[in-house]
Amino acid sequence: MGTITKREHRLSDGRELIYFDDADTTLAPDRLPDLREPAPRPATASMRQDALTGEWVSIASARQNRAFLPPAELDPLAPASPGNPSEVPSNYDVAVFENKSPSFGPLLVDENAPRDLADLSEIGLGRSRTSVGRCEVVCFSPEHEGSFGSVSRSRARTVIEAWADRTAALSALPGVQQVFPFENRGEAIGVTLRHPHGQIYSYPYVTPRTTRLISSIDSYGPTLFADILESERSSERVLLAGEHWTAFVPFAARWPIEAHLLPNRQIADLAETSDTERDELAVLYLELLRGIDALYETPTPYIAAWHQAPVNVRRGDIRLMLQVTSPRRAVDKLKFLAGSESAMGAFIGDVAPETSAELLRDGIERARKANPV
Repeated sequence: MGTITKREHRLSDGRELIYFDDADTTLAPDRLPDLREPAPRPATASMRQDALTGEWVSIASARQNRAFLPPAELDPLAPASPGNPSEVPSNYDVAVFENKSPSFGPLLVDENAPRDLADLSEIGLGRSRTSVGRCEVVCFSPEHEGSFGSVSRSRARTVIEAWADRTAALSALPGVQQVFPFENRGEAIGVTLRHPHGQIYSYPYVTPRTTRLISSIDSYGPTLFADILESERSSERVLLAGEHWTAFVPFAARWPIEAHLLPNRQIADLAETSDTERDELAVLYLELLRGIDALYETPTPYIAAWHQAPVNVRRGDIRLMLQVTSPRRAVDKLKFLAGSESAMGAFIGDVAPETSAELLRDGIERARKANPV
């Protein structure tokens, strides 16, 4: 077994493209150039402040033009071919590139960039700033269909290496305050490409979800994550327990299917994980996702969200955490965010967390027997 190799390239319009080759790759080291005609980047989106909450909303109109469930022969994330000049010129194991029409992007012309977090925390009417940051696409495989759970153990480890590498690189960009890797899976979630992939958003602010978390830590104390993990590890909601990671259904789960995965030590983000932690994560994460898919005969839609500490705020208190959530409450039923959830942010749980944990443990066990990692 070799080592995971990173190979840096550029697309014809100057966007960054990075290949991550598996430790057991069969690919040659050379990569084809992007032969497409260079096209100017669209203007970077702008964001507007909601004065009622202080939250910022990015207005990214260029996203309206993105591909919507194209046929396999026009897959924009597949290796390029004569009939499909895609975003990735060569065959690959894992590929990462800058999104062509990002929600957060480079400061191209407009100088209305956020000054700092204090600037963004002020409340006022008609406030806008350029959506400075970066959005990247992470292709888990050259295959046309699938998800993280469908890749091999070696490939899962490569994706984790790519997440860690990009978290460190994006955190170092000027103006970036928080880095968020995630995977949307399934058309019920709103996925527009069936290709196995995820994304990484780099925000110019600390997100609302993390801001709420910081308030909770201020109220409870700096041991909040350690105490939650200790409590959950002694509960009936534990799903997987490794040397370095623990997966569980949280005490106050909002979704019919909801699983959290925490490192057993304080780690602020994926870039801080060790090689041994990444090795174990590749196994446990695959087992968790395959267990979720084993609940029903058809694939389960989900959002897999890596919550990481902000770049410059409370890194000693906020612990890296994966949250996998699905609206699937039965084989043919979905939970929709209706009045209480959408309007007031007040969730009503449809399934007891203990019941969900029992179902998920059964799914994980069945997946282990049918498709061991």
